[in-house]
Amino acid sequence: MAPRSFWKGYLKLSLVTCPVAMSPAITGQEKVRFRTLNRRTGNPVVSRYIDEITRRPVDEEDEAKGYERGEKDYVILEDEELDAVALESTRTIDIDMFVPKASIGWIWYDSPHYLVPNDKVGEEAFAVIREAMAKNKVVGISRLVMYRRERAVLLDPRGKGIVLWTLRYGDEVRDEDDYFDNIDAGKSKREQLTLMKKFIEEHMSEWDPELMDDPVQDRLLKLIADKKKGRKTKVARPKQSAPKPDNVVNIMEALKASLRKK
Repeated sequence: MAPRSFWKGYLKLSLVTCPVAMSPAITGQEKVRFRTLNRRTGNPVVSRYIDEITRRPVDEEDEAKGYERGEKDYVILEDEELDAVALESTRTIDIDMFVPKASIGWIWYDSPHYLVPNDKVGEEAFAVIREAMAKNKVVGISRLVMYRRERAVLLDPRGKGIVLWTLRYGDEVRDEDDYFDNIDAGKSKREQLTLMKKFIEEHMSEWDPELMDDPVQDRLLKLIADKKKGRKTKVARPKQSAPKPDNVVNIMEALKASLRKK
């Protein structure tokens, strides 16, 4: 059963508009979560905001958001004032432009959301927008207020729906040239590439989401189950091995050995 949508609004392309609903495409609910306890009493510990100067707890109704304009000098912003910013993009996804999907590098993709039509009347308009993007191999670009910030978003047709990706801000993505420019770009030897290609071909496989299972999560769940039953558990750290820097072997010999091992 699909979770309830956390956002409802409109998808707009020129004069074509349809109501839509959006839900996060990823979840963290399945993770094992811990609470901090008082070891002596076994009671949960709660956190509270403390005034930095007076060191006294702050009541919830006195909490406010502030922007620091100078040392210990803040401008207080009320929730209503924050909600009023960029109101036009809070409930309408107005597609501004289309770009080839392949032109946007993966590093700009942030968080995925599922976008679906929100009523039967709007399904036809939704389908036309989705199918036109899919046939032209393009994605739509828009702006939308999410999580209290206006963000650039990307609309990618997928199956019967659309995946809406929030995109990272320009100042969040570091320039790859700062890291890659100093790498020696010398060409690899033909024999090395031939062996590496053969190794890759022998290890090709179909993508399977089960590859993303978390074995640590499974061990945590087993540990908790044993604790519930009062069983004693042996704590053994997994052995970690790293290649020794003084044990560098010839690349060709290493590739040949890897293929023999296969």
